[in-house]
Amino acid sequence: MAATAARLTTVSRRLTATQGLNGFTIEELCEEVGVSRRTFFNYFPSKEDAVLGIDETEESERFATEFLALGSRGWRAVLDDFMLIAAAHAERSGFGLAEHVDFHAALEREPKLLVRFMGLNREREQLLVELIAVREGVPADDPRARACADLFGMAIKTTMARVFGSGVADLGPGGEFDIVGSIRDCLATYRTILEPDDPEPDDPEPDDTESAGPAPA
Repeated sequence: MAATAARLTTVSRRLTATQGLNGFTIEELCEEVGVSRRTFFNYFPSKEDAVLGIDETEESERFATEFLALGSRGWRAVLDDFMLIAAAHAERSGFGLAEHVDFHAALEREPKLLVRFMGLNREREQLLVELIAVREGVPADDPRARACADLFGMAIKTTMARVFGSGVADLGPGGEFDIVGSIRDCLATYRTILEPDDPEPDDPEPDDTESAGPAPA
């Protein structure tokens, strides 16, 4: 079932990127994927939802279950756990560089999709903050929960900027780019900056026997 949903999303993103949402019908999408119209509506209520490619309820519940199941292991572990779950999600989805390129192009072509995607992201971020707070046993407005969500979001934005702003997207469908690895590298860089520098070693105490001169006869 997940493979069918992913295929519908992959093809709908490509068609939207090249033709726009009004440039193809659900029937044409289904014909290319090899499923019936009825099957399509078992997964998505509209073409827009197929392009976004996610069932927010299902994905949110899955993430929450996996994240909470890991248990509180301190604030430093929150970002590590994000990466663990994100890597598993990326593997399940099967989306690679080509799919992300098509998605970006689809959002650029269809402003209403971009607006909806931005709204979904805001909702996701808030749910993430609340989930972190629950796991760590702090109030929902604890700034550390917000900081963790913001850092992870910034790592994703930095990675996407690399994909679409530095020529990586020109690699095309056959290109190689480790998106999950790039996010992980960003988080490691943040830690390097945020962690305190190693303290300077204290000056050694003077050796009294050396500074006092020769012992009297």
